[in-house]
Amino acid sequence: MGSSSTGNDDSGHDLDVERALGALVGKTRDRTANEVMSLLLTHLLDTAAVAELLWEHYLAPSLRTALDEVAGGPGRGRELLKWICGVHDLGKATPAFQLRLKDHRHEVREAGLTWHDDIAKRHPWRHERAGAHLLQPMLREAGWPAEHVDWVWPQVAAHHGHFVPGNSIAPPSRGLGQPVGDGNWDLVRGELLRRLTAELEPGADLAARVPARVPSRALQLLISGLVVMADWIASAPDLDGVDELADLSYADARTRTEKLWKKLGLRGGWGKLRKPADGAFTERFGHPPRPVQELAARVARTSPAPGLLIVEAPTGEGKTWAGLTAAEEFAAAHGADGVFVGMPPKATIGPTFAQVRQWVRAIDAELAPHVALLDARRHLNEAWSALVTAPLHEQLAAAGDCAEDGAEDGDGDGDGDGDENGDSARSQTPAEWFFGDQRGLLCPFVVAPVDQLLSAMTRTGHVMMRAAGLLGKVVVLDEVHAVDVQGAPFLHEGLRWFGQAGVPVVLLSATLTAEQRQRLAEAYLAGAAGREECTYPELSASTGRPAVTLVWQEPDGSGPRSTTTACPSWQQGRRVAVELRPEPDEPGDCTSVVDLLARDLVDGGRALVVRNTVERAQALAAALRGRFAADEVVVLHEQLTARARAGRTAECLRRLGTDRGPGRLVVVATQVAEQSFDADVDLLVTDLAPIDLLVQRIGRLHRAGGALPRPASLAAPRVVVTGYAPGPAGRAPRFPAAAERRYGRGPLLRTAALVFAAAGPDRGWRVPDDVPELTAAVYGEGDEVPDGWRQDAAAATAEWRRRRAELADEAVPYLLTRRGTGETATLAGVHATAVAAHRLDEGPTALVADRTLREAVVVLRDGDRYVTLGGSALGADGEVTTPALRDELYGDTVELPESCRAAAGGALARLPGWHWRPDRKHRRPIGGRALVLDGEARTTRLAGRLLRYDDELGLLDEGAAV
Repeated sequence: MGSSSTGNDDSGHDLDVERALGALVGKTRDRTANEVMSLLLTHLLDTAAVAELLWEHYLAPSLRTALDEVAGGPGRGRELLKWICGVHDLGKATPAFQLRLKDHRHEVREAGLTWHDDIAKRHPWRHERAGAHLLQPMLREAGWPAEHVDWVWPQVAAHHGHFVPGNSIAPPSRGLGQPVGDGNWDLVRGELLRRLTAELEPGADLAARVPARVPSRALQLLISGLVVMADWIASAPDLDGVDELADLSYADARTRTEKLWKKLGLRGGWGKLRKPADGAFTERFGHPPRPVQELAARVARTSPAPGLLIVEAPTGEGKTWAGLTAAEEFAAAHGADGVFVGMPPKATIGPTFAQVRQWVRAIDAELAPHVALLDARRHLNEAWSALVTAPLHEQLAAAGDCAEDGAEDGDGDGDGDGDENGDSARSQTPAEWFFGDQRGLLCPFVVAPVDQLLSAMTRTGHVMMRAAGLLGKVVVLDEVHAVDVQGAPFLHEGLRWFGQAGVPVVLLSATLTAEQRQRLAEAYLAGAAGREECTYPELSASTGRPAVTLVWQEPDGSGPRSTTTACPSWQQGRRVAVELRPEPDEPGDCTSVVDLLARDLVDGGRALVVRNTVERAQALAAALRGRFAADEVVVLHEQLTARARAGRTAECLRRLGTDRGPGRLVVVATQVAEQSFDADVDLLVTDLAPIDLLVQRIGRLHRAGGALPRPASLAAPRVVVTGYAPGPAGRAPRFPAAAERRYGRGPLLRTAALVFAAAGPDRGWRVPDDVPELTAAVYGEGDEVPDGWRQDAAAATAEWRRRRAELADEAVPYLLTRRGTGETATLAGVHATAVAAHRLDEGPTALVADRTLREAVVVLRDGDRYVTLGGSALGADGEVTTPALRDELYGDTVELPESCRAAAGGALARLPGWHWRPDRKHRRPIGGRALVLDGEARTTRLAGRLLRYDDELGLLDEGAAV
């Protein structure tokens, strides 16, 4: 019956295996550079050739060693990886896939491969599941043991992003065998697999590919990520197609893919890093190491195995550089190929990016351009923007994803261009390919909000790509205490995977509680031991001095070990005076704080005021306008546009740095000035917050000690605590409702007891000496509060702990590992209950309790058109025509007031035409919802509230809309 689209399964042709191999399609002509169709065997060999390039030029030495051990000896890991990557698309050798290619399927039929169109079309079978199903009997027949079949087939099934259970890969039963094909199809698939195996290693057969041992689940996750990576690169439209079987060879595939690899500019990191020489720290950072930096390096250098290293030291001790020097020691000793540096979500990330780039350059100047800043608004960061060259409008056409499309009569399940970073050529930033969807963590060196790491531990599609970007690096997390209760389960999940994969991890903190330290260590040790949970004897208590704790699993399996070593502080301990400044209950009454600042800054000086909510910061900034000059007050918070916040952060860091001039300055901020805010202020005024956060804020106070000139009245460090109202005589104080929602009344009451006890002449706190005792008093089991508060504090603390446990439990359905499966042998079924990718739009913690819309993009309605805050016109329906206009829009992203978030998701939407077109083929939606303001008044109504955007104060909630 030939190739009739309604024909039956009788083609009238005898099977010609060679002709069939020369007809099966892997990539259609529109997905190749030379507009020539690629045979299925072409694509399999191309993907294997890319895997070899990954092995040679990208994979960490530690991971090559681990794969060699799995495969059975030196060099065997390369062959195993090539073969697994090559076999990934076996499922395209089915009627279910080939029938979709209307321009080619007649050639398949004429070679003797038949199917019944009507039945096969009605019962589709995805090719990745088909490949996993068909591979199993072929491996068993070749003598593969069941335990190896069981871990290999999920690698094939998952190459489009999901580890499915074994009961979901079989062909549809109602398809009557048509999606699979008859015995002729079996013969061709067998020959395809034999030919692939022999091409990759002449003389080898399937039996020779049997691994020596089953890899850990962490290593399986890595392999899966490499399969996807190799497939996407081999699917690039910039790779020539080959449609003649006689012209096909693995040598040819290597030649073509090497050209593509060079064009993409891909590479790994250090490779085999040499052990740092004596004096390396001074060469890297320009000064001799401080005690904690020297200690961190020494402990990492002498670690008998990859481990978890926790650096605890006060602010100003140089923890970031301590973490980096420890990371270099770990990488040299244990074969890591790069580094991931994670920062708190609200931290000022630009300075850390600059520091990491300086460090990488000092190790190897050629690697400096390969440090990535993974932040959605990196184009607003001065350090990043300075590296970006002028746009050349070279669209990233070389980033394929080999979607399940069949090509000509399907839309696919991926767009393929993945240009998140803008269509520019950049000589001082990593290859553009790395900035496509799901790929950022694959960069050799990464600085990013810690949410990037947490998202790699969620049960979402393509999680193996994100995980593969981490498992060959050293992971460094700054201010790790800032990971909140919603993010902590994801962090613990990550530590389990890192422990199992032998990933060295460095955690930095100034205020880590004993409970946090213990749970972090036990999570890592559980993974290292291959266990879901682990109980370890309590680690040594913090003494207030800088200290380094190392936990590791002995290489001989004899058990977990730990050491804790303290060292002298680089800074002298200092007495910080504590002053109370209660405020009245009336919202917006800032008279007390305004009077204080006007009095204490009369002779000049720098003051930082940290408010617990944006509304309180806005109210104070507005009140200060009448008492201070415009250039003497800077307001910094989340309800400014991203562009305004970035600019003001840079301004604040300059004006609060060591090179300061005369005059006075008041910075009114929220928690954005709490973490990684490298500023030195003469006076700190802060709302009462839990003690660990108060300590962080105090870390901005007199940071340089007596090295900076200060007004005589501000010569001694002093913190003024406000943000509360006194209670009735002998009763507990009152706090704003928003503060209690954010922090919990229990920690606030316990902290208030400490603050009140420290207030007054000749009292205060000695920092850092008192910090461990203070944190233990708030987060431990004691109840050191005044008698009149005791019942209130006990009830509030119990409720706070209950809510924390509830939030942690809410994370469980979204963790990469489901409870009870952490010790299983394979990854099959990990995505049996997956999380939709769009749920990550607000960061991984949005998968837990706070599922409300937090951000929107401000757009002005000007007559019949939309414009940006800067006045740039969009298309009539919001279309975005240039990368510059897209970046301008992203710079107008603002956090919504808390009062509006619950209803914002249903009230806000993307504009009708909200997309931008990077080339003639693809349209990409603009991320985020639009908050459309009246162009003249800059107001709108949302969730019953009247909102207004003010250039100085940001997005204001002006009360109930009338």
